[in-house]
Amino acid sequence: MTSNEHTPLLAEVARGDQDAMRTLIKRYSGLVWSLVRRKIRSQTDAEDLVQEIFADVWKSAHRYDASVGSEDTFVAMITRRRIIDQIRRIGRAPDQVTLDAPGADRACSGDDDTIDQMDTTPQAKRVMRVLRSLRPERRQTIELAVIHGLSHSQIAESTGMPLGTVKAHLRRGLDEVRTLLTPQLPADSKEVSR
Repeated sequence: MTSNEHTPLLAEVARGDQDAMRTLIKRYSGLVWSLVRRKIRSQTDAEDLVQEIFADVWKSAHRYDASVGSEDTFVAMITRRRIIDQIRRIGRAPDQVTLDAPGADRACSGDDDTIDQMDTTPQAKRVMRVLRSLRPERRQTIELAVIHGLSHSQIAESTGMPLGTVKAHLRRGLDEVRTLLTPQLPADSKEVSR
């Protein structure tokens, strides 16, 4: 046997051989890890996914058919499927966004003192005050859409609001912000916003 050939392992793994599984993990961990890291940015998520993939290989080993493809192909196909599932899960979950500016997480809901202490432009402070004056559900949908970059459906999922309600809050909230800010904008900004 040449060094490029591998001892078949999946049949032994399907029979529950833990030593064969350990050998399989050593053999394919580089392949699985490289495929996962190409698509999953978070180190922790990638590590968790690699573990899930090898657990899936353990459970699915009985489905392996050497006449259809190699063990490498079988492991890579399971890996790719699990990566796609993970990307879909990540896409459905609202992003956890951390803001670097001190007090930025309290900017729209904070009091005037918090806003005044933040290192921002006078225009940004006016915008934050206007946002703070909105009804809470309108402010929340605007923050999730503008600051966190969530889609309408992601906002609906994360807040439990119906999709139509999310769209209405966003539209009405943005109209209200525009109305409240227009008199405060410098003359040249009004021309651009039309």
